[in-house]
Amino acid sequence: MKVELDPWASGIRIEDYNKVIKEFGIGHFSDMLKRISEPNLYMKRGIIYGHRDFKQIADAIRKKEKYVMMTGLMPSGKMHFGHKMVADEIIWFQNHGAKVYVAVADIEAYLMRGSSLEELRKVAIEEYLTNYIALGLKPKNCVFYFQSEGSVKYQTLSKIFAKKVTFNELKAIYGNLTPEKIISALTQVADILHPQLENPIPTVVPVGTDQDPHIRLTRDIAYRFKKEYNFILPSATYHKFMGGLGGGKMSSSEPKSYIALTDSHEEVKTKINKYAFSGGQPTVEEHRKKGGNPDIDVSYQFLTFVEEDDNKLRKIYSDYKSGALLTGELKAILIEKINKFLETHQKKREKAKDKIDKFIIED
Repeated sequence: MKVELDPWASGIRIEDYNKVIKEFGIGHFSDMLKRISEPNLYMKRGIIYGHRDFKQIADAIRKKEKYVMMTGLMPSGKMHFGHKMVADEIIWFQNHGAKVYVAVADIEAYLMRGSSLEELRKVAIEEYLTNYIALGLKPKNCVFYFQSEGSVKYQTLSKIFAKKVTFNELKAIYGNLTPEKIISALTQVADILHPQLENPIPTVVPVGTDQDPHIRLTRDIAYRFKKEYNFILPSATYHKFMGGLGGGKMSSSEPKSYIALTDSHEEVKTKINKYAFSGGQPTVEEHRKKGGNPDIDVSYQFLTFVEEDDNKLRKIYSDYKSGALLTGELKAILIEKINKFLETHQKKREKAKDKIDKFIIED
């Protein structure tokens, strides 16, 4: 069955990432690891599994040459651990020499989700930017902007791009089209390419698999406008989805599916114990005898994103699979890990509120 990628759909779940790589011509990120001297946890674990043209970014990092990391955030609901994964990628690139552009997709959110621009601005700052700062984002070499407030050159770019795109092409990429989707797609292309308006420069966009249609459209448009702007085709990295607690997609609209970065210790404990899908057996006796399945157990899968110690993670895997570690004990390990992180993070978050004005430039 063909893989369908819709950047606006909810509930997308990828069962076979190798199939995605094959169908959409994405490169294996494992081939890039030898080019990176300090790969992050997600790169080493295969959570960042694919790429397009990442070699030019790896070369820029190695040679200490200028490059851009561009990303967007959808200001919807609370920031959770799925969003944290993207923030960690942003900060890794910033720490490895990138000039960072972070676009608040308030126009897209307004068109596709119906929230007011005022409310979207509030959520973007109080939830996302504050947490980004607490996680380590620095104001130096960082451009944080709202789609609704971008420069004239930026605003004009999406309109100019419409000249070399056909309706049938957009329909082939996105399927069912609406005016809102067309405007959102071309605005995202402008987000990715506008850092190159002054000077063509390698640009990388870290995305989830569902956003690949935007990347492919952007690369096609960059090629078509090469004569006018001399764009360098943007690179991309692709990360696996962090599954929701119930085993489906982690969604901002479903609080039971995620751990928010503002959740209390008790909320974390309750959510994991009550909602985290188990790969264990129905009874303790059966679990001791047959063992659990860490490959489908949400608590173990969550740990692969947050436990830095490879040896500890391997032991948890083998103990759970053998039955030596019970589901309740596995959940307790995750609860302790998450709450220890959040205790420190939430203190940093309070301090981060005093640094917001260094990122937000008021007219």
